[in-house]
Amino acid sequence: MNNNKTTLLRHPHSPRSSAPATTMVDRSVSSRRHAAESDAVADSPTPDPSSDDDESKTKRQHISLLASKYLSRISHVSPYLVICVFALFGVASFIFHYSRNLVCISPYDPLSRIGPGLYRPDAAESDFGYLGVPWCRSKHGKTVEWTTKDLIKGLEEFVPIYETRPIKNNMYGMGFDHSFGLWFIARWLKPDLMIESGAFKGHSTWVLRQAMPDKPIISISPRHPAKYLQKGPAYVDENCTYFAGKDFVDFGSIDWGSVMKRHGITNLGRVLIFFDDHQNELKRLKQALKAGFQHLVFEDNYDTGTGDHYSLRQICDQSYIRGGGHSCFRDSDEARIRARRKIFWEKAVDVEELCGTGETWWGVKGEMRDNFNHSNKPISYAEHFQNSRYVESILEVYWELPPVAGPSLTHQTRYDPARAPSPIVEDGRYGLFQRLGLSRLETSVFNGYTQMVYLQISEQDS
Repeated sequence: MNNNKTTLLRHPHSPRSSAPATTMVDRSVSSRRHAAESDAVADSPTPDPSSDDDESKTKRQHISLLASKYLSRISHVSPYLVICVFALFGVASFIFHYSRNLVCISPYDPLSRIGPGLYRPDAAESDFGYLGVPWCRSKHGKTVEWTTKDLIKGLEEFVPIYETRPIKNNMYGMGFDHSFGLWFIARWLKPDLMIESGAFKGHSTWVLRQAMPDKPIISISPRHPAKYLQKGPAYVDENCTYFAGKDFVDFGSIDWGSVMKRHGITNLGRVLIFFDDHQNELKRLKQALKAGFQHLVFEDNYDTGTGDHYSLRQICDQSYIRGGGHSCFRDSDEARIRARRKIFWEKAVDVEELCGTGETWWGVKGEMRDNFNHSNKPISYAEHFQNSRYVESILEVYWELPPVAGPSLTHQTRYDPARAPSPIVEDGRYGLFQRLGLSRLETSVFNGYTQMVYLQISEQDS
C-alpha cells in the first residue's frame, strides 16, 4: 500500500481552468493568514466650505461663557442658594455617572461574550477575557483554507437539506451546529472513504451521505442503528459497511490495512475519520496516526471541567498557550466571572466545579476521563503538559467549528459563548440569520454545541 500517493481534486465551486487541481491536503490547509473581510461603512458627507450658514446657530458656546452669563443673571439671588444648587447638580452628576455600571445586562448581549470585557467594549475579541479560548498549536502554523464566506454559503445550501433529516428529534445526538460542521468538512475535502466511530441512530451516517452521495462509508458502533428502528426513526445506509452489533470491533482493534485493501484505498490521505464515540481523544489520535490516517473530526471536543472523556480542548488548555490555564483561587477575577456566567449559561463551569482536590483543574478535576466516564485515571499536571506537547508535535491543522449563530439569534442557553470562537452569524445580524433559513428551525437544535474540531495530523518531525 502506498500511503503517500497524491490524488488530484477540484473544489466543486472553483471555476474550470487549465491549472492543476489541488490535493485533499491542499484543499484543507493554507498558510495562516488574517481575514480581511469587513462590512463597508458609508463615508460621512464632507461639509461645504463655501456654505453661508451662520455658525453661531450650531456651534456650542464655551462652558465658561455660559456660566458667566448665568451668574450675571442671578447675582441678586442669595449666594447660599447658588451654592446649594451647584451642590445638588454635582451630586446628581455623580449618581448618573456611576449608576451606568449598575444597568442590568441581558445574557444575550453580545458584549457579555467576552467575560470581564462585559464592561469593556474595547476588549480584544481574541482574548475573551479571563476565561480564554485555548487553541491547539499546529507545528507549522497552518490553518484551514475555508473562510467565513464559505461557511455562510454552505449554510445556505445545508439548511434545506437538514430540514429533510429522517430523525427529527435526535436527543443525545448531534444538533444543527455539528451536523452542518460535519457536512461542510466532508463536502469540502471530498474523501474517497468516510469512517465513523459511534453511529447511535444513524444521523451522522445520514449527514455524511448528504455530503458525499456516492462514496462508501464504514460505520463502527456497539449497537446497530437498525435496532433503533423498533422504537422510532433511525437511518441505515445501503452503501455502508457496518462493524456493529454482533460484528462490532473497536476502532483501535480493526486491521485497517486489510479494510483499505478491500475498499481499493491506496492513499490514506483520501480518508476522513469521524469520532463520536466518547473515548479518550488522545488514545484515538494515537490509534489513527498509527494506522496512517490524516484527516480527523472529533464531535465532542469538551471544554475543561466538562464531559465524559479527555478531549483535545482539555489537552491544549495549558498556561503557556494564549487563553489557557486556570486559577483555583476562590477570590480571583476568574472565579467571580465564572460565578456570574454560571447564572446565564447552563454548561458554564464555576471554580467549585472546575477544581478538584489539591487545585487540580486540568481535564476534569485532574482526571483523564475515558469510555463514557466509565474509566477514569488521575493524571499529574506534568503528564497533562507532556500530552499537550505530543499533540503539538503531530498536529498540522487544528480548527474548531464556530457556533452557527450568536445566542441572541438561536436563544440557546447552554454553552458559554466566552469559551467558544466567534459565531458564523454574529448577534445582531438577524437579517442574515433569517435569509439563511435558520429562523425556520426549532431553537432546541442549537443546544448541542461542544466545540467540534477538525484535525490534520502527520508523523513527528525527525
